[in-house]
Amino acid sequence: MHRRQSARKACPRALLAPLLGLMVVVVMAGRGEAGGLFVSEMGTPDLGMAAAGRASAAENAATAFGNPAGMTRLEGSHLLVGLQGGYGVVDFDRGSETTVSGGNGGNASGGFPGAGFYAVYSVSPDIKLGLSAGSNFGGDVQYEKGWSGRYYATKDELVTFGLWPVAAYKVNDWLSIGGGAQIIYGSLNSKTAVRNGTGGPDGQIQLDHDDVGYGGLAGFLVEPVEGTRIGVTYTSKVKLNFKENPEVSGGGPIFNALDPGIANSKLDLGLTIPQSVMVSGTQQVTPDIDVMVNVTWQDWSEFGKPTVEVTSTTSRKATVDLDYDDTWGVALGGRWRFRPSWSWSLGIGYDTSPINKKQRSPALPLDQQVRIGTGLQYALTERATIGAAYQFLYLGQGDTDRDSGPLTGRLEGDYSSNEVHFFNMTLSLKLD
Repeated sequence: MHRRQSARKACPRALLAPLLGLMVVVVMAGRGEAGGLFVSEMGTPDLGMAAAGRASAAENAATAFGNPAGMTRLEGSHLLVGLQGGYGVVDFDRGSETTVSGGNGGNASGGFPGAGFYAVYSVSPDIKLGLSAGSNFGGDVQYEKGWSGRYYATKDELVTFGLWPVAAYKVNDWLSIGGGAQIIYGSLNSKTAVRNGTGGPDGQIQLDHDDVGYGGLAGFLVEPVEGTRIGVTYTSKVKLNFKENPEVSGGGPIFNALDPGIANSKLDLGLTIPQSVMVSGTQQVTPDIDVMVNVTWQDWSEFGKPTVEVTSTTSRKATVDLDYDDTWGVALGGRWRFRPSWSWSLGIGYDTSPINKKQRSPALPLDQQVRIGTGLQYALTERATIGAAYQFLYLGQGDTDRDSGPLTGRLEGDYSSNEVHFFNMTLSLKLD
């Protein structure tokens, strides 16, 4: 009997190495969601609540990312692994004012894998160390050859992978603080067609580059009374410098007619992952029902990512800056423990649009976002919980009316379908 209990207790640690290896393979193979960029879907159980309560729930190892201060609420060391899949449908519907021939571009999204890994190590009851790995920022759109918006974008793929090492300290019974670093690897592959002014085949400009950026995050968690938690998380901006000589091809004499500096100098498509602040609350309404809420601000005015566009034969640069606005988001969710080992979650979230239709580019069709999620959690043992969740993400109509010059023409229309479906499975373990 004693030996059976010991083997069961050691099992979570034995699972650590294979689970970590699987997570690394899946995450590094993943693609960002279409058009979304900030990715709240990170292989965590709160996918089923549209991420409501992320900075205040502090119930599993995912709090190492959501709010590192929340790690002090966990007894002992913990591990959480999530495997996630997504499928996007992003269909542009060209309007009657579009001046360039071509189709709608087909589905610019598709299927993609993802994952998240979160670990918390207990140094003492009041001091915790944590590590998160995954992607919270990215986007991927790829249109069919010859589509009517090809002079604005044919492909724009931004993939990131981040590590977040953190630490937390419990100041007293009602206050905890935490913080750490962000280490973000980013890879950008951008392609844009260039109109041949002589009527011949299109040319193409491509930029393919990667970089590593650094930043920080910090948070605090307050529990003024039992059953009520308020959490605040600040995530700093991270600069990624995508600056490289472009690859140019085709286009007949078009590139010779352009300012020679375009083809022979580095394109700067650097971007700043915006800083953000999330304020969350978790309230235990009854012993079996919890309600969670978020308010989020994101500093999109510092985003800064231009797009590749050649507007005329007298162009002196091949990039055009876009004017972004800061965004606000809210989320509301709840969880009901309807059986001793079972719980059901439901949530909805909304984020404002960072850009208007005159500035919106099909390379980054950002718009307002609506998230609706639901999920189930089942406690296998006192140390192991499994879960499954689904989320529907609506990315807005993406109304576009952009006219940058004689070579790009006018692109007018909207996205008749602009959505992503997410599914995940999670395993949460208490290691000691």
